[in-house]
Amino acid sequence: MRGVVFDGEQVQVVDDLAVREPGPGEVLVAIAAAGLCHSDLSVVDGTIPFPVPVVLGHEGAGVVEAVGAGVTHVAPGDHVALSTLANCGTCAECDQGRPTMCRQAIGRPGRPFTRGADPVHQFASNSAFAERTVVKAVQAVRIPKDIPLESAALIGCGVLTGVGAVLNRARVDRGDSVVVIGTGGIGLNVLQGARLAGALRIVAVDANPAKEDTARRFGATDFLTSAEGVRDLMPTGADHVFECVGRVELIRQAIDLLDRHGQAVLLGVPPAAAEASFRVSSLYLDKSVLGCRYGSSRPQRDIALYAELYRQGHLLLDELVTAVHPVEDFAKARADAEAGRVARAVLTF
Repeated sequence: MRGVVFDGEQVQVVDDLAVREPGPGEVLVAIAAAGLCHSDLSVVDGTIPFPVPVVLGHEGAGVVEAVGAGVTHVAPGDHVALSTLANCGTCAECDQGRPTMCRQAIGRPGRPFTRGADPVHQFASNSAFAERTVVKAVQAVRIPKDIPLESAALIGCGVLTGVGAVLNRARVDRGDSVVVIGTGGIGLNVLQGARLAGALRIVAVDANPAKEDTARRFGATDFLTSAEGVRDLMPTGADHVFECVGRVELIRQAIDLLDRHGQAVLLGVPPAAAEASFRVSSLYLDKSVLGCRYGSSRPQRDIALYAELYRQGHLLLDELVTAVHPVEDFAKARADAEAGRVARAVLTF
């Protein structure tokens, strides 16, 4: 079968992958569509260290082909969106509704694929850039069949992360002020999360002025090409600032833009060893710097919620899909993503 494989030096679209059958508590999914997220590219450029060879992709949707023993919540023929969260479901963190903190779900890459006799790693417990993949049952969330799979694919990463950061982690409230630094796939979902939460003023910041129309469509009330202008709009600062790029100088800006009681939420992914600096005294007025993994989400709940919000016209998904490519055109999709020409490129099988 076809898939996108990174061997540590180059990315190739191959046609000789194989995937094993699902075991107990697992689901075999035929991938229909998968979004190209910057986290996939971060594996390729080394920002996210990961063992190789690896099948890339982690933002996908498809149709269940088979289920292992004990799986009852999905069945062959069901449409599903996939999460990357292979949490155990039984530890203290899972029991308290914090599956993103499950230690069984972090840093334990499996190898369900083979090329010839050689095993191949699975990225983010998902590997959606393959015609078929095997995931834990908890990662497969049934969605209505009337949602286009090209759009549904984006729920499992970009939407969960961006909207979830607003609703679950920052808990933005009605009337709050929000600044979003970076309006790529994650930033756009932060914008619409802030809109859903009822934020009164939502300022999008992106160096590319061509992104203004899209940012406003997703919820921005104002658009700036530099964070330097935020204080002109919000003289006392913002209640919430989301850094969605992953650059340490922008993290410093996010902290400096906070009002009293403000929160800076870090969503961008800088290199693993990167360090950021700020004035400690700037936090004394009850300000906070928050990390956020995967939108502090509970995928079985949140994916179903976001799917229904989409069906009711409240959540934008189709508008996130800038381009659709067959998987063979991965190189073009990658080039567009690296150049910032797309919100999300979607690969189809």
